[in-house]
Amino acid sequence: MQDITTFDFKNKKALIRVDFNVPLNDKFEVTDDTRIKATMPTIKEVLKKGGSVILMSHLGRPKGPEEKFSLKHVVQNLEKITGKSVKFVDDCIGDKALEAKKKLKAGEILLLENLRFYGEEKKGDAEFAKKLAEGADVYINDAFATAHRAHASTSIIAALFGDNKMFGKVMTNEIQHLDKALNASKKGYTAIIGGAKVSSKIIVIEQLLKKVDKLVIGGAMAYTFIKAQGGQVGNSMVEEDYLDTAKKVIAAAKENGTEVILPYDSVNGKEFDANTETEVTAADQVKDGWMGMDIGPETLVKLGDIIAKSKTILWNGPVGVFEMKKFSRGTFGIAQMIADATGKGVYSLVGGGDSVSALNKSGLADQVSYVSTGGGAMLEYIEGKKLPGIAAIG
Repeated sequence: MQDITTFDFKNKKALIRVDFNVPLNDKFEVTDDTRIKATMPTIKEVLKKGGSVILMSHLGRPKGPEEKFSLKHVVQNLEKITGKSVKFVDDCIGDKALEAKKKLKAGEILLLENLRFYGEEKKGDAEFAKKLAEGADVYINDAFATAHRAHASTSIIAALFGDNKMFGKVMTNEIQHLDKALNASKKGYTAIIGGAKVSSKIIVIEQLLKKVDKLVIGGAMAYTFIKAQGGQVGNSMVEEDYLDTAKKVIAAAKENGTEVILPYDSVNGKEFDANTETEVTAADQVKDGWMGMDIGPETLVKLGDIIAKSKTILWNGPVGVFEMKKFSRGTFGIAQMIADATGKGVYSLVGGGDSVSALNKSGLADQVSYVSTGGGAMLEYIEGKKLPGIAAIG
């Protein structure tokens, strides 16, 4: 394993696994370029040291080659962000891709077509990895968001480069910041976990119970916990199979000296619709025919006090349906409170696609300590799992 900051890239062709899995609108325009911008330090490091850059990524979940998932749609953004012309080839392996790699000169950038146009990528196919590696001198993994996948471009390929493999700056930063958050002192440590399902976050919650002082549970998953404690949740989303699990989490929290904080009040809607009728009730008194869709104003005030007194904050998942204006106050309010606390010296880490999206929409992404580019990878890292993309390098 090499170090990107000390490696000599002069006249070397660096094959970089990036994460350009970015959202596109119906005109195929990039609507959030956070992940593209995140890779710039790695790309610039190679170029300033006299190397050339070959970028490979996936985009979406294509079933074979599909125009709407072509990475050609990100070329314009990439050129704007790098300030350089970007060469694009409409394949990631084969003669056309290899020829483009061979013609690449120092200081140039080449973007390969979507890796997942080939099923071999997700299968971790060794022959496919070998074809990807052709024409490159060094391999850099800078795609933390896919580090939990044993795919050809993230884990299998690394062995083909011997010692000429390394983490990019996104990967290095992600690991360092997650380790900092996970090893922080329990006293004054607040974790805010939101989202729809307990089932997708239960292992993370169980791990955090051992590490944090206060665990705030919001989003739709909160209503599973509220119902488990005998509350009335109306038509709110509840995972009936996880009611016993929720009770066990509450019990385990007490054993670990961790305070679990559920919403005190709830902003409810009649329908899952942006224009639905709304009302605010106690979170455990949601009427039949209504569903909880955001934390209420009293909850937000109390969370403000908790956040302000924290020393470390980890936030993963929105606490309401923030895409709808009527149910966005809780999530955007928390984003502002975390930014305010960070400005006063609190260490804050925000991760997970929806949390990051909310942070970007509120214009506060540069006002927290660190924004993780990984969703599932971040959760699995917190869970203590060994991530294939990291293991293959280190």
